[in-house]
Amino acid sequence: MPLKTLPAEEPNLNLTPMVDIVFLLIIFFMVGTQFSEMERSIDVQLPTATDVVPLTGVPDAKVVDIRADGTIHFEKSEVPLDELQTRLERAREAFADQAVILRGDRECQYQKIMDVLAVCQRARIASISLANKPAAD
Repeated sequence: MPLKTLPAEEPNLNLTPMVDIVFLLIIFFMVGTQFSEMERSIDVQLPTATDVVPLTGVPDAKVVDIRADGTIHFEKSEVPLDELQTRLERAREAFADQAVILRGDRECQYQKIMDVLAVCQRARIASISLANKPAAD
């Protein structure tokens, strides 16, 4: 006597709860964004304090470019070595751990790079990086 069996039911995935959660997250982030904008729009005169450490993070590294002809560029302007030292000293005074990235053209004289490294050392810059471009494979 043959037994009659029912065909196996295909599994299905119910997406309704996932769509509900996505909509709730969208609403949550939209409301959170509105509150942060409202907070910035309130005009408040903040009090001053003398022993305050800034809440900002680490500033970006200063970039010193040395062109092929030996000219030194710092913050989008050409500078001589003595002015570069004063600018780097001011940057270090503003932030003690100021970093410097040195970008020397491959055709420039090595002496120019060493001169800028000496200026960084005299300005007491502790973090100096030499920029390079990876060779193409």
